[in-house]
Amino acid sequence: MLFSEDTKQDLIKFVQNNVGMKRIIPTVLIIILFYLPSQAQQNDSMMLNRIFAEIMVNGKAYDNLRSLCKQVGPRLSGSDNAEKAIQLTASMLKIAGADTVYLQPCKVPHWVRGSQESANMLLSDGTRQSMRLCALGNSSGTPSAGISGKVIEVSSLEELSVLGEKGIKGKIVFFNKPMNPLYLRTFKAYGECGVMRWGGPSEAARFGAIGAVVRSLASNDDDYPHTGVTEYNDSFPKIPAIAISTNDANRLSASLKTDPSLQINFITSCKMLADVLSYNVIGELRGSSQPKEFITVGGHLDSWDLAEGAHDDGTGCVQSIEILRSLKAIGYRPKHTLRVVMFMNEENGGRGGEAYYNFAVVNKEKHLFAIESDAGGFSPRGFATEMSASQYQQFLKWKPLFENYDMTQFSNDGDGSDIYHLKKIGALVAELRPDSQRYFDVHHAVTDTFESVSKRELHLGAFVMGALIWLVDQYGL
Repeated sequence: MLFSEDTKQDLIKFVQNNVGMKRIIPTVLIIILFYLPSQAQQNDSMMLNRIFAEIMVNGKAYDNLRSLCKQVGPRLSGSDNAEKAIQLTASMLKIAGADTVYLQPCKVPHWVRGSQESANMLLSDGTRQSMRLCALGNSSGTPSAGISGKVIEVSSLEELSVLGEKGIKGKIVFFNKPMNPLYLRTFKAYGECGVMRWGGPSEAARFGAIGAVVRSLASNDDDYPHTGVTEYNDSFPKIPAIAISTNDANRLSASLKTDPSLQINFITSCKMLADVLSYNVIGELRGSSQPKEFITVGGHLDSWDLAEGAHDDGTGCVQSIEILRSLKAIGYRPKHTLRVVMFMNEENGGRGGEAYYNFAVVNKEKHLFAIESDAGGFSPRGFATEMSASQYQQFLKWKPLFENYDMTQFSNDGDGSDIYHLKKIGALVAELRPDSQRYFDVHHAVTDTFESVSKRELHLGAFVMGALIWLVDQYGL
């Protein structure tokens, strides 16, 4: 790795204090201060090129994703398909060359959507207009006849407090806040609007609402409703909650302006069952010199039930497997043990990430670094990390190595939903940041299929994570 400025200054002082050696040392000093750092950079670049070539030419991530999406498909935690995905990805890890593959148990929620979902606007003139909907994850279902009520439209949780029980009781609250198009990074807009999906139904119930309708968290206007988890507060009634497509949200909002007395009727048959036993899937490449120190890379194996969960998060799973496969293929044995983890239950509980952390605590494991891919399989643009300022400055010294691959967006403001617990035991954490412009066209919707993933983009994401893992394994932070 490059010499620090302090080291360079020490070498210069050594020359200055050894006058009799001045004829010999200047040439040696030039080599040390300038040639060797350049040589180190060249060696790093050559290794990254080896990983790049292996993945881009011989990569198996795309084929593995096809198998996961087409042989298994939707894999909500607790479902039969989730169990099939566990067995399939364990097999993939063995084929990839993992030294050890095992399952780590965790209890997970078991929510089922049911078969019946419908929603209609009931206009004052008797007209009935259907809307595209999906129940929110973990939501309670409606009575068999559904629920009907007048609609109150809000664009923030704060508006609920202003309206109070007088304005909300007995009504259906319609949360209508479009994602802000001014944010280049769409996850910022998602975060602003998402609070209404996961917290809105309970807040509406606080003031007597009988149901909740949420505008889908999508960047563009389309006809596809996007599901996602809602979190009930046990202090209030668990009212039924649905998402409607962005086009239907626009239509409902426009209709309310001309017909404020219109009603909505919707029917869902979802319900929460008892927790079930499930598993994280783990594959290891044992470290050559420090096998009891761990570097983790992973994605979450569960997905929502509307589609194949390709981008969310099949891509993160197969990219992680590909990193292990490619390092093994080029003959690289890591110094530290590399763990590839398929986390279970990220979508509606986070139990897999908790189980992995708890296992590490009980076994007093030393975790150095963890990186997660859970933002889609689009072209990689950068990394977000969470580490000290001095560690981040060290991390940034690697940035020039990645700029050749259009990786320029580095920041120290991210972690990852399944790995952030590891910070409590000293691990440095990071997440891959792919281009986010199209992600919320497919996120949690029926459009999240294998066909929406580019092989080249998927493999580029696997490469840059693999390159970062190699750098951390070699040099630390």
